Amino acid sequence: MNEKTVKLLEFDAIRGRVAVCALSEEASNCILADVPKLDEEETQTLKGLVSAALDRINEIDSEKRDSIPDISGIIPKLNVEGTILEIDEAYALGLFIERGEALKAWLGKTGAETPLTPLLLDLPDCVSVSTEIFRILDKEGKLRDLSEFRDIRRRIQALAKDLETAGMKYTGNDETRRMLQSGVPSQRDGRMVLAVKANYRGRIKGIVHEVSSTGQTLFVEPEEVVEKNNELLIENRRLDAEIRRVLREMTGRILASHTQIAKFHEGIVHLETLRARARYGFETRGKFAALDRDGALILKKARHPLLGAKAVPLDFAMNGNTRTVIVTGPNTGGKTVALKTAGLLALMNQFGLPLPIDEGSCLPIFDGVYADIGDEQSISQSLSTFSSHMTNIASICSRAGERSLVLLDELGSGTDPEEGSAIAMAILDHLIEKRSRLIATTHHGILKNYGYTRKGVQNASMEFDGKTLSPTFRIVMGIPGESRAVDIAARNGLGADIVAKARTYLAEEQADISVLINGLREKHRELDAATEAGKAEEQRLREERRKADLKELRLRQKELHLKTEGAGSLRHLLGESRKQLENLVREIKEGEITRDKTLKVKEFLSDLEASVKAENVDLEKEESDLAEERRRLEDEADPAGSGSGGYSGNPQLILEPGAWVKAGSRGGRGRIIRTDKKGFWIVELGALKMSFAEKDLVPIPPPKDEIKPLISAADLAPSSPVQMEINLRGMRLDEALEALRQQVDAAVLSGLHEFSVVHGKGDGILQKGVHDYLRREKSVADYYFSRPEMGGFGRTEVILK
Repeated sequence: MNEKTVKLLEFDAIRGRVAVCALSEEASNCILADVPKLDEEETQTLKGLVSAALDRINEIDSEKRDSIPDISGIIPKLNVEGTILEIDEAYALGLFIERGEALKAWLGKTGAETPLTPLLLDLPDCVSVSTEIFRILDKEGKLRDLSEFRDIRRRIQALAKDLETAGMKYTGNDETRRMLQSGVPSQRDGRMVLAVKANYRGRIKGIVHEVSSTGQTLFVEPEEVVEKNNELLIENRRLDAEIRRVLREMTGRILASHTQIAKFHEGIVHLETLRARARYGFETRGKFAALDRDGALILKKARHPLLGAKAVPLDFAMNGNTRTVIVTGPNTGGKTVALKTAGLLALMNQFGLPLPIDEGSCLPIFDGVYADIGDEQSISQSLSTFSSHMTNIASICSRAGERSLVLLDELGSGTDPEEGSAIAMAILDHLIEKRSRLIATTHHGILKNYGYTRKGVQNASMEFDGKTLSPTFRIVMGIPGESRAVDIAARNGLGADIVAKARTYLAEEQADISVLINGLREKHRELDAATEAGKAEEQRLREERRKADLKELRLRQKELHLKTEGAGSLRHLLGESRKQLENLVREIKEGEITRDKTLKVKEFLSDLEASVKAENVDLEKEESDLAEERRRLEDEADPAGSGSGGYSGNPQLILEPGAWVKAGSRGGRGRIIRTDKKGFWIVELGALKMSFAEKDLVPIPPPKDEIKPLISAADLAPSSPVQMEINLRGMRLDEALEALRQQVDAAVLSGLHEFSVVHGKGDGILQKGVHDYLRREKSVADYYFSRPEMGGFGRTEVILK
C-alpha cells in the first residue's frame, strides 16, 4: 500500500484508534504495524472474522475487558535450557494464559459454527501451565506459603522478634532513649541498627554501619544483636535459595510445553487484534461494506470517520461500467473531503473494519490506493505547487492499474488554465486506458464537457444553496457544478464594486454554460422529486392494501370467535349429555337391562363425541390459517425489516430463550424467557410474564436500543485531578490511603480505567496498606505489581471496572 497515500488520507489516525481498543500491548503494536490487505480473499476472510467477533460483542452477555499482559520477552526465554523465570515473569505468563483462555471461551460461547471456530479449535490447551504457576504464586503474584518455605519463614520471624526485643531494651529505657535520634530501630543492609546521636557514640558499644550526611547521627549495630543479625541474614539467604529452587523446578516443568505456549501466544494476540477491530466498529456503530461482483463503488450516507458529528453524510455511486467521476463545484464545498472520505473508507474496508455507512454500500477490493491531494510545495527541493503535483501524478500514472483507486484533487491547477486543462485531459485519457478507478476534482470548465463526451466517465458536483450562497456539502451525481467563486468571494468580504465588476466580466464569457448547468440541475431536481413522489405513492398503495387485508383478518377473527363460542357450547353439551346418559345407564342397571337399550346409549355417545372432535379439528385448522395470515400481513407492513447491520446479512430469526417476538392477537412486543408446556413459551411483556402458544408468536429483530445502548455523560461535582501515576512515597499510611481514595474517585468520574500507584518497597507497610484498600474497593476490578523495568514490587497497576 502506498505510504504517501496512507499519510495523506490520515489512515494512521484510524489505525491508532483501533489500537487503543486492544486490551493487549502486543495486539496494539500488531495493529499499528498492520496494513490494509490487497488480496480479495484475504480481505473477505478478515472481514468475516471481525464480523463474527462483532456479533459476539452485540450479544446480551457482557464482554470481559481484562488487560492481557505482554509476554513477548518471555517466549524466547522458554527455548533456552536452564532458564529460570523470575516471579513477575511467571506471574505475567500465568495471567496471559488465564485471560487468553477466558477470551477463547467468550468468543466460542455461542456454540454455533462461526468463522472464528477454526481459530479457536487450533489453539492448544495451556491450562496446565497456568495451574502450575498459580500453584506457586497467588492471584496477586506473591509466593504462596508452601511447606518448603514454612520452617525457614518461622525461623526468620522468631529472629526478627528477638531483634525487636533487643531493640526495645534501648528504645524502652529512659537512660538510653535520650541517646537516640529515633525511638524506632532502623535497617542498614538487612541488619537492625540504632540511630545514635554523635555525642553519645561511645555509650552504646557496637559496629558503626553509616554516618548521616550532617554527621549528627551514627547508625550503630549493638554488640548483643550482631549474632542475631548474622543468623537472620543466613536464614534470609536460605529462603532466597529455596525460592530459587522452587522457581527452577517450576520453570523446568513449563519448558516442556514451550511449543504449545508459543502457538497459544500467537493465536491469542491475533484474536485480540480481531476483537479490537470489532470493538472499534461497535463503538462507532459501523457497518461492513458489501462486495459487488460487477465492481460497483456505492457509498450511502458515508461519513468521514475523523470528523465526528460535524461530518455531512455523502451519497456517491460508480457502477461497474463507470470508471471515472469528475467532481466540480464551489470552493470550500467539500470536494476534497469527499475524495478523502472515499479513499479512507476504501483503506478501512481492506483493514477489516466496519465503516460509517448505511446498508447497501459496496466497495471493490483495490490492489492500490493512490492520492494527490493538497499543496505539497517544497522550497528545499525547488518544487512549486504545480511541479510537486506533476511529480506525484507521474508516479501514480506509472503504478496504477485496473484494480487501483486513484484520487486526484484540483487536477490541472497551479498553471495556465488552458495548458492545465490539456494536461488534465491527457492524464484522464491515460488512466481511462489503464481502466483505473478514478475520482478527480477540478475547476476547469472544459473538463465538464469532457465528462459528457467520454464513455465510462460521469460528472458530479457539490451542491450549492443559491438562497444562502453557501455550499451544502452534498454530492449530486450526473451534473457538473459551478465554482461560484464570485459568490464565495463576496461572502468572504471582497468589496462590492470589485464583485460587481467580476460579475460583468463573467456574464460576457460564461453566460451560456451557466444557463446550461442551471437547466440540468433543475431537471435533475424535478427527476428526484418525481422519483420520491412515486415512492410515496407506492407506499400509500401498500398501506391501503395492508389496511384492507387487516380488515378482512378482523372479520375472520370475529368468525373464528363465534365458532369458538359454538364449540364451547358443544363441549358443554357433551359434558351434560354424558352425565345424563350415565344416570340413564344407572337407572337401566337398577331396572330391567336389555341389550338394545345398552347399544343405543353407546351409539348415542359415540356419535356425539365424534361430532365434537370434528368441530375441534376444523377450529384448530382455522386458528393455524389465521396465525399464518397474520404473519404474512405483518411482513408486508414492514417489508424492509429492521436488519442487523452485520457483514453476513440478517440471521434466520428463530424462537429461543432471549429472542424478541410479537405475541398474541394484539402483537405486543416482548422477549422469550423460557419454554413452558409443549408448544408454549413464557414471554416477558413489560412487567408481565405470560404463556403463549408457539403459533401466536412471531419472531422479530431485537430493538436497536437493546443492541447498542446510548451512553451519555453527566456533569458531576468537581473532584481531585486524575493522574496516570500517583506517588505515595514519603506519606504516612493514612495520608497515602486518603490520596489513593481521591485518585480512585477522580478516575471513576473521568472515565480513566487504568493508573499506577508508586508505594515503594521499604518495610512493606505502604504496599500492604494499598493492596488491602484496593482489595476492599468495589470500583477496582484488578491490581497487580508492575513489570521489573517499570518498578516491580514498588509499583502497582490498578484496573477499574
